[in-house]
Amino acid sequence: MTYGFQRTATGRVVLRVDDVERGLLMSVARQVMDLVQPAEASPDQDPLAAQLGWVDGDVGISDDPAVARLLPDAYDDPDDARDFRRFTENDLRQSKMQHAMTVVEEIERSGEKVAVTSTDSWLGLLNDARIAIGTRIQISEDNHEELAGLPDDDPRSGLFHVYDWLTFLQESLVRCMDPALYGFSDDNVPVAEDEE
Repeated sequence: MTYGFQRTATGRVVLRVDDVERGLLMSVARQVMDLVQPAEASPDQDPLAAQLGWVDGDVGISDDPAVARLLPDAYDDPDDARDFRRFTENDLRQSKMQHAMTVVEEIERSGEKVAVTSTDSWLGLLNDARIAIGTRIQISEDNHEELAGLPDDDPRSGLFHVYDWLTFLQESLVRCMDPALYGFSDDNVPVAEDEE
């Protein structure tokens, strides 16, 4: 049963998950890691560029639509976009990898109740996963209801339900972090039953 993120009486953020949800979150995190894994430096790459995390040579936006959405061009001008990507893409990939690895580590060291120590990592991963899945199923405001009504045998149906669940988790986490954003007071934010 999905509870979403909750705050404990002492203000810690926790997520209660069953075994299926744990497995799904771990799988989603690992798939995001696969998408954003930085490329190996070529043996003939400039040593200073490699040390600084710069991509040596010509770089462009990915042919994979999900990766292109996760790592978009920063500028409309192709030359400016390529230069910016060359100097920043590896750092952005590393940051996204770190978010996913942190989430996996927090899930692995927890039981049914996951103690969330890095809300930024959870928000980053949930956002990246939603972007990737949303791109794969081509979700938009115009077709959200259509996708919600897909029959179970449609290959997009399962992905839509994962996307919808991740959206619920992301919203519950933001609500725990900043109740006022949603018009809640500290008194009516979901609170976990015990501290464990």
